[in-house]
Amino acid sequence: MTDLFFHTPDNPVPDNAMTGFLTARDGRKIRYARFAPTGRPDNGTVVLLQGRNECIEKYFETIADLSAKGFGVATFDWRGQGGSDRLLRNPQRGYVKSFHDYASDLEQFFEEIVLPDCRGPYYILAHSTGALVALLTASSMVNRVQRMVLLTPFLGIPGQRISMTRIRLVTTVLSLFGLGRFYAAWGPRPKQSAPFETNNLTSDAVRYRRNTSIYKAHPQLALGGPTIRWLRAASSAAIAVSDREFMANIRIPTLIIAAGADTVVSTKAVASYARHLRLSSLLTIDGARHELLQEADLYREQALAAFHAFIPGTDGSAA
Repeated sequence: MTDLFFHTPDNPVPDNAMTGFLTARDGRKIRYARFAPTGRPDNGTVVLLQGRNECIEKYFETIADLSAKGFGVATFDWRGQGGSDRLLRNPQRGYVKSFHDYASDLEQFFEEIVLPDCRGPYYILAHSTGALVALLTASSMVNRVQRMVLLTPFLGIPGQRISMTRIRLVTTVLSLFGLGRFYAAWGPRPKQSAPFETNNLTSDAVRYRRNTSIYKAHPQLALGGPTIRWLRAASSAAIAVSDREFMANIRIPTLIIAAGADTVVSTKAVASYARHLRLSSLLTIDGARHELLQEADLYREQALAAFHAFIPGTDGSAA
């Protein structure tokens, strides 16, 4: 079934696609998709984990690239965004009670979709918020996932003007006063997308306009800013995965890729984390902005080449 996808003329659905809904343990509907490989040999399955305010459609290009290299791809929209059930009456507000809800959805996705229907071995490719969730679940995924590639994980705010501990404290207090569902930043999604020149996500104008056109054509997939409760959940997760004892229990070989010109997450925090994580290595792509898989070819191809070099059985070249 493919009628749950929202394509646009410049963003076609990749071949060998199937989509559906997973019912989470609390009854929420989670939209997922599977894509069989189009290339050979069959190299297993990449579990692709999105960032905040993203959707399956945004990764059609990357999915097609991975598929051509012989990978199946399995992915889903996080609860509260994309085509999954929203969690508040106002669907624009980015909200989650705890990142453990995301982690539970990921674990259920593995149990009910990936393991029964996708060929191993299994690898995680995760961006930003998705990378943070991958770290949160890594200790329980050690017997399932062979390797992880984490792109610009959300571990800190650029410049360290305010620590994640301080963010958690402030947002906890505000949540106790009943303000958790209020916007923490940015507010509702604007009716008109920001001009390319003002964006801090990618230096590629074509990919930026393609991605904004997805939400323009299908506004039900779009999300506004994060709420106070979401930011509390994110800061709590970042603190949890940075605990030295927690990090010592992450035994999945991991490649962490930072963007040298990232103004969304702290490249310094990402680099520090990679240095202290066992079985990890770090690559910083100088000049790249936050969304490495949506970046200009100069940067995107470096990220893809690093992925293929790190994953056994592939040819080491960018898709």
